Amino acid sequence: MPEFSTADHGSSPPRIVIPRDYNAAHDLLERNLRAGRAGKAAFIDDTGACTYGELARRVDHFAHALVDLGVRMEERVLLALHDSIDFPTAFLGCVKAGIVPVCANTLLTTSDYEYMLRDSRARVLFVSAPLLPVFAPLIGKIPTLAHVVVSGAGGDGLRPFAKLLEGPDRPFEPAATTSDDSCFWLYSSGSTGAPKGTVHVHASLIETAELYARPILGLQEDDVVFSAAKLFFAYGLGNSLTFPMAVGATAILMAERPTPAAVFARLKQHRPTVFYGVPTLYAALLANAELPARSDVRLRRCTSAGEALPEELGKRWSAHFGIDILDGIGSTEMLHIYLSNRPGDVRYGTTGKPVPGYEVRIVDDNGAPVPPGEPGELQISGPTSAAFYWNNREKSRATFQGPWTRSGDKYLQDADGYYVYAGRSDDMLKVSGMYVSPVEVEAALITHAAVLEAAVIGREDIDRLVKPMAFVVLKPGHAAAPDLAEALKQHVKSRLAPFKYPRWLEFVDELPKTATGKIQRFKLRARVAAR
Repeated sequence: MPEFSTADHGSSPPRIVIPRDYNAAHDLLERNLRAGRAGKAAFIDDTGACTYGELARRVDHFAHALVDLGVRMEERVLLALHDSIDFPTAFLGCVKAGIVPVCANTLLTTSDYEYMLRDSRARVLFVSAPLLPVFAPLIGKIPTLAHVVVSGAGGDGLRPFAKLLEGPDRPFEPAATTSDDSCFWLYSSGSTGAPKGTVHVHASLIETAELYARPILGLQEDDVVFSAAKLFFAYGLGNSLTFPMAVGATAILMAERPTPAAVFARLKQHRPTVFYGVPTLYAALLANAELPARSDVRLRRCTSAGEALPEELGKRWSAHFGIDILDGIGSTEMLHIYLSNRPGDVRYGTTGKPVPGYEVRIVDDNGAPVPPGEPGELQISGPTSAAFYWNNREKSRATFQGPWTRSGDKYLQDADGYYVYAGRSDDMLKVSGMYVSPVEVEAALITHAAVLEAAVIGREDIDRLVKPMAFVVLKPGHAAAPDLAEALKQHVKSRLAPFKYPRWLEFVDELPKTATGKIQRFKLRARVAAR
């Protein structure tokens, strides 16, 4: 293992020195073995615990198996795996062998996976047994796909994941990768157009841990972490794999969907100290009758990302558990959070301030800086930016502009230097010549006792002028009615400038969302346009 200097947190920004010859998986594993943690639980999934020593052996077995299957350095394999010990085994095994894992969202369709397999030219598919029916039509159809390996029971006639880990222990010499080599891919959510293969390098994983997990979260060896966001997301990959392994902590993995019941069960059984969620989930947890008491959990830190956390939700969570939610923003392109609230400096309704090591700027449509208080596009400069989008030169050039990465998010900076989310660039509304943030109206709506969730889009009136329209999901026990719709409009008027209130309000059973929990406002716009 090369000499590796992690962050000097006494400097500003923290100084991180990563050698040219560097393998991310080797680093994450060896730092724990050298620290004497071979017998400590690295992961606890639905079947039990896996120690750091056992994980290292599994990774070596897996890396050898990849080579035996004929997969070569820099070739890709697709991981469509639920959160279990098989995910970190496969991910780290690929990286150690210099083979590139492509982490796939497990909630997609057959056509989505066909696109990813063809686009990445993956040589092997590693898939959880429950997902096999979605992939079945593709087996034998993709020219580059040489092998299919199944995690869990099932998959008759296909290679079992467990078989790859059999045989005598054989140390695997890490591939001679560099810090700038392609390490893994994450596909963007593809809410508009085809998903984009976002290519990250070996150095970026540990940089997110040293810039965010240690100094902002204060993550340490005795923490037990639990992320509702899954490992195939950039957010979840850092939360459940990179961060705990960087400091020698233990991560709880959950294969099932993060329903309130499933989350509450893990909070009570495993008593994690750090919980990572998303705003939609926090809303569902707070609305659930089985919400644990403060004394039933051991949480010391909670985070939120994926979309802006409404002020009301943060305050209600803090009042119940006595713990603030650290709202932040990251992206597939930047790998993890670059703008965040932090312990002792939480300003609900904002995304906080830049994480040391990152710079941000807000610019207008011409790329010129906007004055404080005015909305513009947020751009980020930092060491964890993706290298490029695979096979997509046009979008790579549009997004990655020298040291700056375009986020596509609208932000403004308030008088105290905190950054306030104002929606996606294509979601902002111009009402009566003034910008209206859908997020701001949504946040006002959910402060009403009857509202669980809300989404706001722009709709043209008879004069073809854009005005806000709201879609509202009610809490259990509340019924849709014209009187309630009118009351909600007045509720917004009482909290925001009058021109911001929704002119139309429609009650729905659920809102369309991406797998990361982001509201898909474009689907609501399409629904209205089709009427």
